[in-house]
Amino acid sequence: MKPFLSLATLACAGLTAFAAPASAAGVADQVSVVDPYVRMAPPGAKATGAFMTIRNAGDKDTQVVSAASAAAKIVELHNHINDGGVMRMRQVKEIALPAKGEAQLKPGSYHVMLIDMNAPLKEGDHVVITLGFADGSSKEVHATVQRPTAGMPASGGMDHSKMKH
Repeated sequence: MKPFLSLATLACAGLTAFAAPASAAGVADQVSVVDPYVRMAPPGAKATGAFMTIRNAGDKDTQVVSAASAAAKIVELHNHINDGGVMRMRQVKEIALPAKGEAQLKPGSYHVMLIDMNAPLKEGDHVVITLGFADGSSKEVHATVQRPTAGMPASGGMDHSKMKH
């Protein structure tokens, strides 16, 4: 009977592990995300960007250090930089999130890049993105796919076809 109790105890412990919340405790508890959206890509495009405002209500500076989503095979943090008068997109290791401050992820600036999408995204679709923070905590973000606004190129004005990933 003793081995049965041990197996039952292990089974209960396993079920508890699967019931863990999507947001790990830590900095993520002090972070809120406002107006998240994913830009609808033109037909045949393999990449698009996700944008949002990330607010840190905590008393300590932190960083967004990763992003993940089942919508794409590759998900990276990116920024646009001015390289000798030419705007270029670059992957970044982190996005600073100051205490009592915010980071704006917007076209032409910091953003989450969704590369090699698993399926075309349609207007109104919902994309789940998990943001990872420097302390190891994470926050799940639900972003709606939106058409680009008037005057804004669907691809953000960047040719992503030659990017090495």
